[in-house]
Amino acid sequence: MPSLKDLKLQINSVGSTKKITSAMKMVAASKLRRSQEQAESAKPYSARLEEMLSSLSSNIISDDKILRLLTGTGRKDKYLVVPVTADRGLCGGFNSSINRETVKYIRKLEKENKEINLMTIGKKSRDFFSRIMKNKISESFIDLGSTNLKYENILKISNKIQSLYYDGNFDVCVLIYNKFKTAISQEVTPQQIIPLEQKKISSEEKKNENSIYTYEPDENEILRDLLPKNVSIQIFKILLESNAGEQGARMAAMDNATRNAGEMIDNLTLKYNRTRQAFITKELIEIISGAESV
Repeated sequence: MPSLKDLKLQINSVGSTKKITSAMKMVAASKLRRSQEQAESAKPYSARLEEMLSSLSSNIISDDKILRLLTGTGRKDKYLVVPVTADRGLCGGFNSSINRETVKYIRKLEKENKEINLMTIGKKSRDFFSRIMKNKISESFIDLGSTNLKYENILKISNKIQSLYYDGNFDVCVLIYNKFKTAISQEVTPQQIIPLEQKKISSEEKKNENSIYTYEPDENEILRDLLPKNVSIQIFKILLESNAGEQGARMAAMDNATRNAGEMIDNLTLKYNRTRQAFITKELIEIISGAESV
């Protein structure tokens, strides 16, 4: 049986941990609000850009190097897989779910005899895949800023991906990230950014679409300008959603940890009181026994 001093120390220790997790929960909640606003404001722009590029692509047939971001290389033999995780932990299963789904995706591609390369974003994916697939990692990006993510930082990633594509290092690029749904819910989502996935338009939607657009300059020039930017915009949107999901997951994890610490303190306090009562009862019995023996 632990002594009263040991139980008191344990209660104080858990109490200190509870204060830390409670503070981290409030910090994460504050960061979540800002990250959520940024993620939601980026969605309409990126979605509309994809729609416009898809509509422009209907009559494009070209071997232009930049236009291959849209049309593809004609093959799907080499894949660049980009897992997007956080730089820090203490956010529940946020990082492990990405790493786990990325491994499943890679194993699936390997069964189809595809060649795989990895580009990790975030320390948690870099450290994880450095242990199990170090030979597949071509590049890693860390410390991009979880709450102050800047478009300039994304350009480094975008330029590197496009450079590898133009050099023929891969045919398809897929990012795997946690899509932000609510403050306590994220969904692991793969998104292909090269070549741009063509959204299928139903016959009903075609009937409802009566607008006629005239583009100036011509479609090819617009695509040459917008396609590289679209890669950057999609990566930026994905990282903003990932950051919002990270803060939501951390807030939920710290909330659970705070509640668990509170329950542990209650249990330890009850145990402390029972142990203290047992010691008092034992001392009284010893005093009474001693008095009776005199």
